[in-house]
Amino acid sequence: MKILVADDDKEIVELLSIYLKNEGYEPIQAYNGREALSKVRTINDIELLILDIMMPEVDGMQVVKILRKESQLPIILLTAKTTDMDKIKGLVAGADDYVTKPFNPLEVMARVKSLLRRSTMQVTADQPDVLEVSSLIINRDSHEVKTLDGKDIQLTALEFGILYLLASHPNRVFSADEIFERVWKQESVVSAKTVMVHVSHLRDKIEEATGGEKIIQTVWGVGYKIDAK
Repeated sequence: MKILVADDDKEIVELLSIYLKNEGYEPIQAYNGREALSKVRTINDIELLILDIMMPEVDGMQVVKILRKESQLPIILLTAKTTDMDKIKGLVAGADDYVTKPFNPLEVMARVKSLLRRSTMQVTADQPDVLEVSSLIINRDSHEVKTLDGKDIQLTALEFGILYLLASHPNRVFSADEIFERVWKQESVVSAKTVMVHVSHLRDKIEEATGGEKIIQTVWGVGYKIDAK
């Protein structure tokens, strides 16, 4: 499984590459944003991108924004900025997760494994293969979401995980912490903010495809749900 590591600090690239090899992955290396974009576009089967924000030529935020117009490739941002707002900006741009520098490489590996699990989401056997929610058809096995008139909705792995979780438990309210733990498979002190950003992206995509249908409901002070129709 190929994973692209992009950072202008060659020591960080080499360090993460060693850890990735030890975990059985094939690291691909890039040292600026332009090179990262080129390799994503030209190398087949890259499964995940670990991307520094502060890079020459094209910075990490711009790389995320460009790639999100072309691909749903899972992206983990490496950021030296530590405020919640800086992290949220990365998520709003389209990143799936972030790790703050200086970091423990073992934490990065844990995030990589978690995000890749989301990309191939495993569910229990008693959950249906296909769900119909309002005007959406959600296919568990293919990770596809379509409207009833056949329009595709392109979701990231995490967005699909959130939608499937809520759709497969109609009327149940999930807190942000519950969603984070079930979909990301990890704990985080900023899970509420992270989930909020991803739910916002998910809603925007659904409303654009359905002409404004509001399928995901907010229960203020509690969490999110999808009503049974």
